[in-house]
Amino acid sequence: MIVQFNGFEISPIHGGDAWKVCNFCVANEDRLKRYFPKTLEQNLNPTLSNYFVESKVKAFENKEEFLFTLKHSETRALAGLIYLKELNWETKQGEFAYCIGYTFEGNGLTTKAIKHLSEYAFNDLGLETLQIIAHKDNLASVNVALNNNFKWIKTLINEFTPAGEKPLDMELYELKSKTLQVLKTY
Repeated sequence: MIVQFNGFEISPIHGGDAWKVCNFCVANEDRLKRYFPKTLEQNLNPTLSNYFVESKVKAFENKEEFLFTLKHSETRALAGLIYLKELNWETKQGEFAYCIGYTFEGNGLTTKAIKHLSEYAFNDLGLETLQIIAHKDNLASVNVALNNNFKWIKTLINEFTPAGEKPLDMELYELKSKTLQVLKTY
């Protein structure tokens, strides 16, 4: 486990998570299909989820990509998934991507999870720049970035193409490890 807060915990993905991930993806299909189509298609049944989790555990061990689960500590219900991806160890940069289940949205859980995982990424992984890329109309995601002191950098033209849609412009937000250190001193 990485951290506990408000009755929830963040942990690295592990082999026992396959059923929970499958159930989470199927239950949240409508919200995953636009921005997490690959995660969704890789978790449409338990067999696919086993392969998915195995590959994500291996990627975590190899420091290629980090997938974390956000679970309710008491019920063990999977509330969300948080990726730390697009890792560049030379520039010490990574990008967050996150999704929260319908039943857990609106409670600030993603904001708190990104706060804790930002500290983890800077202090334990040695990253210096974290990014969040969100569509301007995805206000919940934009607010996660802003509430964690990520700064808007620029609009990325035609950055992401959802299935069956035209390419979307996306907004790039960044947080530097130095910014987090300064904020802690206040």
